[in-house]
Amino acid sequence: MFSMFPNGWPGAGLLLLRLVAGSMLIHSGVPGLAAQSHQRHVALLIVPAILGALLLIGFWTPVAGILLGVFEMIGIVYGAESVQGSLLLGTVSIALAMTGPGMWSIDARMFGRRRLEVRDR
Repeated sequence: MFSMFPNGWPGAGLLLLRLVAGSMLIHSGVPGLAAQSHQRHVALLIVPAILGALLLIGFWTPVAGILLGVFEMIGIVYGAESVQGSLLLGTVSIALAMTGPGMWSIDARMFGRRRLEVRDR
């Protein structure tokens, strides 16, 4: 799914982006569920919270990032409370989908760097 999993400072930067974006999505989605009474709006809260959790741990990062970007744009169209926050989270999510999760993620453990040895015959 990815061409590389950066470590060092670039990997730490990706980890920081994942932690902040995922935490913000979980923090905004979970408390909103308790106060929400309309079935229609529950999906707009629970799906981003679940996808934020996937981003947080770095699992299925490209899928979660793209879906989060779509959900945040849908939220803007349907009148999100914070248009700037939704735009920022959507952009960060899509950027994470394009760059990958970094070395400190479940994706890196599953699909990470492999050493290939080519032998001459």
